[in-house]
Amino acid sequence: MQTAQSTVDAGEIAKFEAMAAEWWDLNGKFKPLHMLNPCRLDYITSQIAGEFDRDLTSESPFDGLRILDIGCGGGLLSEPMARLGAEVVGADAAAGNIPVARVHAAQSGLEIDYRHTTAEAMAADGEKFDVVLNMEVVEHVASPADYLRACHDLLKPGGLHICSTINRNPKSFMMAIVGAEHIMRWLPKGTHEWSKFITPDELFDLIGNAGLEPVDRKGFVFNPIAWSWSLSDRDLSVNYVTASLKPA
Repeated sequence: MQTAQSTVDAGEIAKFEAMAAEWWDLNGKFKPLHMLNPCRLDYITSQIAGEFDRDLTSESPFDGLRILDIGCGGGLLSEPMARLGAEVVGADAAAGNIPVARVHAAQSGLEIDYRHTTAEAMAADGEKFDVVLNMEVVEHVASPADYLRACHDLLKPGGLHICSTINRNPKSFMMAIVGAEHIMRWLPKGTHEWSKFITPDELFDLIGNAGLEPVDRKGFVFNPIAWSWSLSDRDLSVNYVTASLKPA
């Protein structure tokens, strides 16, 4: 068996291990993700439906699709994908997240294959998926380039890769670190490192160098008055998401 070199950052994993039990607390440390989740799901479902010609109004539109949720945490994305009919594997390098995710899925009557593993290990084992969801993870790994190559290897030819992260600029420092961690206290201090944030152009280059073809990018924009998130074609200044394809 091929030995995979891990891009896991032990310090980053420890941060999320400490918060594992709070994944499904709407007002806990993952409140920002619960707030963002409807917007993320709108983008994800529309991209998958468009790429695989699926009708989102049907009963199980993702039936027959195998989807990997890397950095699945407590299952905030894995569970909706399973409800839409997909065969879902949720993988996380933080061991403490997996029991939380399994218990919640069982309580919800969902069958999801949760694993304590890494993208590199799964790629080395020859796992293949129609879709790889890579949301808010790339800014926490030791080597984004190696990590994205593993994501490429995990996709079937013609597969879809969806990746979101945080831009690196003064505004993102103020919003994602000063605002979210110090003022609003949505996240523990030190959850993010500004130096690890990645600009959209940098991410597109990394994705392209990994062998994927970038096809779309949009911003996730927070409205403090409406207290809600929305998608933007132009504003990628803080949170943003990309879609790319593995050549068939």
